[in-house]
This record gives sequence, C-alpha cells and structure tokens, in this order.
Amino acid sequence: MKTGSVSVASVGLLSQIHGSLFAANNGKLVKQPIGFQSYVLRKEIGDNFGKTMQKMAGYGYQQVEMCSPSGYLKEGFESVAKFSGKQLKKIINESGLLCISCHFKLWELIDNLDERIDFAHQSGLKYMVCAYGLEAPTFDELKKNCEQMNRIGEKIKKAGLIAAYHNHNGEFERTINGKLVYELLLEELDPQMVKMQFQTAVITLGYKASTYFRKYPGRFVSAHLQDYSPNDMKKQVVLGKGIIDWKDFFEASKVGGVELIFVEMESDPETLIQSASYLKSL
Repeated sequence: MKTGSVSVASVGLLSQIHGSLFAANNGKLVKQPIGFQSYVLRKEIGDNFGKTMQKMAGYGYQQVEMCSPSGYLKEGFESVAKFSGKQLKKIINESGLLCISCHFKLWELIDNLDERIDFAHQSGLKYMVCAYGLEAPTFDELKKNCEQMNRIGEKIKKAGLIAAYHNHNGEFERTINGKLVYELLLEELDPQMVKMQFQTAVITLGYKASTYFRKYPGRFVSAHLQDYSPNDMKKQVVLGKGIIDWKDFFEASKVGGVELIFVEMESDPETLIQSASYLKSL
C-alpha cells in the first residue's frame, strides 16, 4: 500500500478537501465519516505516529479517535505525549485525517480537567470521551460516580465541548436492584451534560446498539464498531462478515444521534482495509 499519495502537504490544503474527504458519505446508508480508534494501533503509534496515521488514511479512513497521550502513557502513547495539542493536530491533519474525538481516563478528568480541556482546545477536539470508570458495586456508589461525571460534563460543556461516556461489556454483565447497570447509567447521567458512545462488542452478550439508539433517541454521539464470528464469539471478523446487522445499526443510528463511527478491530491491515471498504459500500 503506497501511502505517500495520501499525505497532505499543508494544513491549509485541508480546508480545500474538508468538504470531500471529511464529509459524510452522502447518498449512502453510512452518513458518518469513516473513522478508527487509535488504541488498537498503539504499538504502531509508539513506533511512528505520523507514518501510522498516513497508513490509515491510505486504507480509506477519514478520521481518527485518539487516546489521551497523558492518560495512556504506559499503553503505547508515551512517544506521542511529547507533542503539544497543536503539534498533534498538525501531524494528524498533514497525514490526511481529522481528529475531533479523544478518549480520556476518568482520573484525568477528575484530577486534571482544566489541563485536558486546554489540550482538547489545542487539538481541535469536539468530544471528550470518558473511557470507563462509572461502574460500581452498589447503586449509591454508581449514583455518586454519575453525579461527578455530570459535573465534569457541565464544565466541559461550558468550555464549548461535549462530554461522552464509553461502555464496555461490564455495564451489560451486571444488574443492580434488578436493573442493568447500563440502563442505570443512562438514567443517572444528565443527557444535557454527558452523551454516550456505544461499543458494539456487547453483541456477544446479546445486546444490540440499534435497540438503545431507538430507546434513547439523541443520547448518543458516536460508536465503536466491532463484529464477531457466528462460530466463535471471541473472534473478531471484518465488519459485515459477522453477527451484527449493520443496515439496522445505521438506520437506528439516525435516531440515536450518532455523528461519528470508529472501527475498533484488531490491527491486522487486511481487517482494517476490508472493514473500511465494507462501510463505504453500504
């Protein structure tokens, strides 16, 4: 795969291609720009961040969702932490990608919120996504965590940004007082302060994103896309070759409010390339 042709010579050129490269896929079922989550490529990013971004643009991706370099220092993002938000944005843009969403760990948002908001502004972010941390063994603790996240979300909103919370399987594996933890989070989080990012991996537990998009219209801003083999629920497969009904997903995403999608597959190039191609074919 030749990547040189997808590198953008200057940030100024981005404004000229913004309407085409970064626009939604008009006229197709998938209206959102095709993005990927950076965590699955943390090793490659640690080795050469710019080259990895160029490679993904060459695969047909339009956006990247970063992980906060400061929060993910020990998980492959140490080499990226040396860049300021402005520098990070420049490298991403010059590779031919856009980044308006980033994952943050809850402790970052509690201990260093002002600094992270400044980083978000420098980086050109729109969404600050809390990666996890609101789960709790009791309802009182969960409620307390949500109240804290609501306050964080309020401050993020006042800064002109949007806060969101990202689920994992855990929120769908437990109930408290007979109610699914994820349902409790949706009840306790203020929809005006904290939106949701849905991770489709919970299909392996029998839960569909489309169900929640329709049940809670407007609550979602983005989603992480995974698909799994019908013969082995632990094995990820190229989007469209697994158990998820993607046509139903994207129809429901209009109701849910989903603006961004991020493929979060294994770092196998063929899987990433074919998944991007599939989304563009819908």
